[in-house]
Amino acid sequence: MSAILNEVLSANAAYASTFGDKADLPLPPGRSFAILTCMDARLDPAKYAGLSEGDAHVIRNAGGRASDDAIRSLVISYKLLGTKEWFIIHHTDCGMEYFTDTVIRGLLASSLETAQIGASGFVDVGTGPGSKEGEYIDWLAVSDRAGAVVDDVRRVRAHPLVPKAIPIYGYIYDVKSGKLVEVPEATEAGK
Repeated sequence: MSAILNEVLSANAAYASTFGDKADLPLPPGRSFAILTCMDARLDPAKYAGLSEGDAHVIRNAGGRASDDAIRSLVISYKLLGTKEWFIIHHTDCGMEYFTDTVIRGLLASSLETAQIGASGFVDVGTGPGSKEGEYIDWLAVSDRAGAVVDDVRRVRAHPLVPKAIPIYGYIYDVKSGKLVEVPEATEAGK
């Protein structure tokens, strides 16, 4: 067993030992909202949004992008579980800003091993083989942080399965200060 696996299982045992009333939390989120945000380990939506277990849905992916799967989750969130407001939150210093679709496709074609980042961007240090399957994925890299928030809010707002009554807010989380900074154009688009 790996050290990480042991740490996770040990932490879970400690958590489960004091689980208590959490077993009685209802299925719908208690505060009736959802957050779409990045998977970056420096972001803790529970802390930056003041959440407790059972409060809100948190949907995470690389970049916090409004991918088809993220929209699927948001639609389930409101249609079946009653959320009434949504936040799309990207962040500063996002790894999605450090490459393009062309770069990641080239890295994957070269090898499937983990790349390294250097002064000139990501470089492949693997020995291969790679795969061309990356050509068929829209990686949703970010070249304009605020613009990506606006694009994502607009995409969600325009989706035919999203009711106009749900407000969608656009923010950027600052990894240096912990503050949420509104992207006014995104929030306006989400009205």
